[in-house]
Amino acid sequence: MSPTFRSLANPNYRRYAAGSLVSNTGTWMQRIAQDWLVLVLTGSGTALGITTGLQFLPVLLLSPYAGVIADRFPKRRLLQITQAAMGLASLALGLVTVLGVVQVWHVYLIALVFGIGAAFDAPARQSFVSELVDADDLTNAVGLNSATFNMARILGPGLAGLMIGALGGGAWATGWVILINAVSYGAVIWQLQAMDAALLNPSKPARRTPGMLRDGIRYVAGQPKMVLVLILVFFAGTFGMNFQITSALMATEVYGKGAGEFGLLGSTMALGSLTGALMAARRVRIRLRLLVIAAAGFGLAEIVAGVLPTYVLFVAFTPLIGFSTITLLNSANAVMQLESDPEMRGRVMALYMTIVMGGTPLGAPVIGWIGEVAGARWTLVIGGLLVLLGTALAVTVHQRMEGRGRGVRGSILTLLGAPSTVNPRVWDNPAVARAQK
Repeated sequence: MSPTFRSLANPNYRRYAAGSLVSNTGTWMQRIAQDWLVLVLTGSGTALGITTGLQFLPVLLLSPYAGVIADRFPKRRLLQITQAAMGLASLALGLVTVLGVVQVWHVYLIALVFGIGAAFDAPARQSFVSELVDADDLTNAVGLNSATFNMARILGPGLAGLMIGALGGGAWATGWVILINAVSYGAVIWQLQAMDAALLNPSKPARRTPGMLRDGIRYVAGQPKMVLVLILVFFAGTFGMNFQITSALMATEVYGKGAGEFGLLGSTMALGSLTGALMAARRVRIRLRLLVIAAAGFGLAEIVAGVLPTYVLFVAFTPLIGFSTITLLNSANAVMQLESDPEMRGRVMALYMTIVMGGTPLGAPVIGWIGEVAGARWTLVIGGLLVLLGTALAVTVHQRMEGRGRGVRGSILTLLGAPSTVNPRVWDNPAVARAQK
């Protein structure tokens, strides 16, 4: 089997990837439908930003506690519960929309409920990958996860746009798309149930002790590489990755397009993301300079996209945004998992997801307001500039933390890709240590 797809030799991982592809396709269909529904009901960029913010607010507030839950309970069962909860939230929104009684406050409320399920799902899902495959294949599995996610990003938005357009383009049409997503969660629940438990490598559930959350925060705060990752993804996630808002505003306000053209933007961006994910699946070693270059490239790409004069050029440029985004996120995810002790991994990934997704409730309303006051183009330009600022800050903080032990020069060499000392705790797991070499 090709090294790019080696994790698929594991039957449990094949089942997990197949279920995720179906469910993620439905999720992306709902994202497009939900955004279009808000625009149909309000025509407001600010309302769109509020909806996005409410959906991600629970991630900001609850993910750290969800990480403690992920470390204390079997992740496979926890994932079945969270998938069912999100499926029920989608079912509720789809029904009130199809029945013609939907109001914008319904969307706000259900987005918040959906976000609560996602907050508990994310750390369990991220850390569950290490139970499906051996440590030598972890980077590959993370890359393939992103590949399936971005295949769904290619299929989902395009299918949603076509379906909404075919059904008339109104709120009623978006309801049927959302109902399809509700059904798609059954694929993941069934695949999780069908897994061979003998092939899993479950981590030992952590015992409940006082201060578990505090211990996780203290653990992450003492790791220079993790701190670098968290600063990078905070600025990228808060100010840059508001594609639900920026793409919708650029398509409708700048280029005067409809639902089909809006959905196409998600698919073309996913083409670049899929390419980046497949390239990531081939990597065994993640250098810190890759993270820094990807973050800076993402910021620059957003600035350029914000000034493109035509819809065709904007569509042609979106794959580059997708490529830089997924390269940053895949590399960040792999570093956080490979650097963490198994008994801390749920809390580590919860803090990671809190930062990468939890910043959205802060940034989305701001970006939506910028679009309403200054124009859609400035949502991308200002977002890109803030990502570049965050990249510079991350490098500076990392250098200072590393400077305590090896001097600033050693820290700079690390960022440029020179060999560096692996966190001694990683050597407790030889397979992980080999993956870091």
